[in-house]
Amino acid sequence: MFFGLDGVEIGLIIVFLSLFAGILSGFPVAFAIPGAGLFAFAIIAWLDAGGLLIHNAIDASSEGYRALIGSGVNPDTISIFRYPDLPTMAQPVFDRGWETAMDRNLSFIVNRMNERVFAGQSIETLLAVLMFVMMGITLERSKIANDLLTTMARVFGPLPGGLAVSVVVVGAFLAASTGIVGATVVTMGLLSLPTMLRNGYSPELSTGVIAASGTLGQIIPPSIVIVLLGTLAGDLYSAAQEARAQSLGCSDALTYLGKPAVVSVGTLFQAALLPGILLAVLYALYAFGYAVLNPSKAPAVAVEHDGRGEVITRREGLTWFVFAPVAIIAGVLLMAEVGMVGSQNLRVSNFSEMGEGASLRTNVSDSCKAAMIDLHGQARWDAAVAETQAIAASGGLDTGHRLNDAEIAAAVDAKADRAAPIGTGVATIVVLLALVLMLARGVKPGDSAAPLAVGGFGLALVVLVDVLFIGPRTTPGATVLLLAIPLAITFWSLRHAAARLAQNELVRVVFPPLMLIVAVLGSILGGITNPTPAAALGAGGAMMLAAYRKLREEGRDPKVIIWATIALGAMILLGANFDLRINQDVVTAENWIAYLAAAAAYMIAGFGMIYSGWVLFRTRVLTPIVRETAKVTSMVFTILVGSQLLNLVVISFGGEHYIQDFLRSFDNEFTVFLIVMLVLFVLGFVLDFLEIIYIVIPIVGPVIYGGTFDPKWVTIMIAVNLQTSFLTPPFGFALFYLRGVAPASVTTGHIYRGIIPFVGIQVLGLALLWFVPQIVTIVPALMGG
Repeated sequence: MFFGLDGVEIGLIIVFLSLFAGILSGFPVAFAIPGAGLFAFAIIAWLDAGGLLIHNAIDASSEGYRALIGSGVNPDTISIFRYPDLPTMAQPVFDRGWETAMDRNLSFIVNRMNERVFAGQSIETLLAVLMFVMMGITLERSKIANDLLTTMARVFGPLPGGLAVSVVVVGAFLAASTGIVGATVVTMGLLSLPTMLRNGYSPELSTGVIAASGTLGQIIPPSIVIVLLGTLAGDLYSAAQEARAQSLGCSDALTYLGKPAVVSVGTLFQAALLPGILLAVLYALYAFGYAVLNPSKAPAVAVEHDGRGEVITRREGLTWFVFAPVAIIAGVLLMAEVGMVGSQNLRVSNFSEMGEGASLRTNVSDSCKAAMIDLHGQARWDAAVAETQAIAASGGLDTGHRLNDAEIAAAVDAKADRAAPIGTGVATIVVLLALVLMLARGVKPGDSAAPLAVGGFGLALVVLVDVLFIGPRTTPGATVLLLAIPLAITFWSLRHAAARLAQNELVRVVFPPLMLIVAVLGSILGGITNPTPAAALGAGGAMMLAAYRKLREEGRDPKVIIWATIALGAMILLGANFDLRINQDVVTAENWIAYLAAAAAYMIAGFGMIYSGWVLFRTRVLTPIVRETAKVTSMVFTILVGSQLLNLVVISFGGEHYIQDFLRSFDNEFTVFLIVMLVLFVLGFVLDFLEIIYIVIPIVGPVIYGGTFDPKWVTIMIAVNLQTSFLTPPFGFALFYLRGVAPASVTTGHIYRGIIPFVGIQVLGLALLWFVPQIVTIVPALMGG
C-alpha cells in the first residue's frame, strides 16, 4: 500500500490524475478522455501485477459477516465504510488478473457503444442534439443576436444598469432559440461589451453579465445538457428503482412505487422552464441592484431611436398589452371551467373501458408490504386494500369487452350530449388572432381602429357560427365552409394588423424567432411530440428564417419562404382536423380533398425548404453551418464513446462500487446528495459538463436516483450545478470564449472578478431549488408530466 491508502483508492487517484493530465496536454478533449483511460489502466495493471495495489475487501466467510446477514441486514448495504470493524482480507484490485479485466472491458465497450450510441433506445433522443445544434448555429449565423441586442438596448437602456439587463434578456432569448454557449458569449461579447465599456460600465459587471447570460442556454430549454442528462437519467432511474424494489422484497418498481419508474426528456424540459427563468431574473436583479448602488459604474444610457416608433402612453400600454389580453384569456379559461369551451371529439373505443384497479398492488410479500407502507403511508395502503376488496366483492376487475354497433352508437350519442358548444380548436384560434389584433392596436394607437374592429367582428362571427351551426357531428369539410366567411373577414383585418406590427422594431425583431421557439417548445412541453421531431422542426424553421433574412438583405422578395411557412401551417391544420388515411376501404370526398390539399401543401413546404437551403448555400452560409454542426456533434458523440472506456476502467478495478459503497454508508439521503453536488461543483472547476455527465454521473447515478427523491428535481439540480462549470476558473469555457473576443483593455482579472457574483447567484439559485423543489415540479405537475 502507498501512504496507507486502499488499492482501489490509489486506482481512482491515478484515473483522475491521468484525466487531468490529458486535458492539460492540449489534445482535443474527445481524444484525451479515452487516452487517459488507457494510460490509467496500464499504470494500474502494472502496479497490480507487481503486487503493489492491495484492496482490503470484507471477508464474507467471517463470523461477523454471517452474524450481520443472520440479523436480517441486506448484503448490498454491508461495506467497509458502514461496518469498519468487520474482518477483511487482502486481494489484488483485479481479482482475476488485468488480462481478464481488459478482455471484459473490450467486450463491454462494444456492447455499450451498441446500446447507447448505435442501436440503443436512446439513439433517437440523442439525434435531437444534432438538430438543436444545427438550429442554434443557423440562428446565430442569421445575425438574430445583432438585432436583438440593439433593440433590447433601446428598450432597457434608459434604466439604471439597463444595458446589463438587456444583455440578460437577450441571453435568455438566445438560450431558448440557440442553446449554444460559445456562440452566445462570443456574439454578445463582440456586440455589447464595447458598447457597455464605452458608456462607462465597469469591466467586471460587463464581462460577468455577458459570461453568465451566455450560459443560460444550458438550463433554459431546449437545452443540450438536459437532452444528454435526460437520456442518461432515464436509464439510471429505472435501473436504480428496480434494484431498490427487489432489495425490499417487491417484484418490480411498478409494484413498489405505484407508478412506472420513468423520466423523459420532454418532462425534464417542463421541469427546467421555471429554474431557467429564475436564474435569468436573478441575474437581471443583480445588475439592476448593482447599478442602483454604483450608478457611476452602470449608468443609464439614452440610446437613439430610429424615429419610426410611436409614443405610447402608459394607459394605452396597460390597456392593450396587459388588461385586454388578460381579460380574453381569463374569459376563455372561465368558459372552459363552466363547460362552454371544450372538446367536441366523438371518437370512442371499440372496447369498453377497463375497470379502474386499486391505487396500489396489495398482493405482495410481507417485506414488500412494510416497505410500501413506509413509502406511501398507512392511510394510502389501507385505502388500496379497501379498493381491492371492493373490486373483489363486485365480481373482479372488468378487463373490457368489444362493443357492438348499438353500444358504440350509444357511446357516441352520450359523448355528443356532453360536448361543449364551443370547440377547443376554435377557441384557441380566436384567442391567438385576438391577441394579434390587440398587439397591433397597442403598437400603433394613433392609427384608425376601424380595420382592427372589423377583425374583432369577424372573430365574434366565428364564435357565433360555432355555437349555432357547428356541433360535434358536423364534418370537418362543413366546418371549413361555415367558418370561411367569418375567417376571411378576420384575415382581411389581420393584413392591416401585420402591416402595423411590421413597423414596430421590437415586434419585427422578436416575433419571427419567438414563433419558432413557441413552435418547438410548445410541441414538446404540450406533449404533442418528443424532442427529436421538435428539434427537426426547429432546424428546418431556423433555415427558412435565415433564408428569409438573407433575401430581405439582398432586396429580393421572400414570398417563396412565406408561402412555404403558410403551407406548413396548413399541413398541421389539415392533419389535425381531417382523416388523411386514403388506404381505407371508404374515403369520403372531403377527406380526399383534404388529402390532396395536404399533399400540395407538403410539396410547397418541401420546395420552400429546398429553396431555403439553396439560398443559404448561394450566400455561403450553409457550408459553415454544416461544418460547425458536424464539429460540435462529432465532439459530443466522440466524448460519449471515449467516456464509456474511462468508465469501464474505473469499473474494472472496483472503483465504481467503492464510491457507491461510500455514498451508501450515509443514512441521510440529503447528506448523500449534498456530497454529490459539492463534488460536481468542485469538478466543474477542472472538467467540462460533458466529461462530468458521461464520466461522473454514471458512477454516482445508481445512488442518487435510487432513493425517494423526485428524479426530475435531481436531474435539474445537477443541470444547474453543471452550468457553473462554464463560469468557474481555470477551465470555464465561457471565460475562454469571452477572453478571445474582449478588447485589450479588459484583463483576465476583470473577467475572473466579474463572474464571482454570478457564480454566487447560481449557488443561490441551487439553494432556492433545494429548499423549494416545487419550482422544478410544478410545471410538470400542471401539464401532466
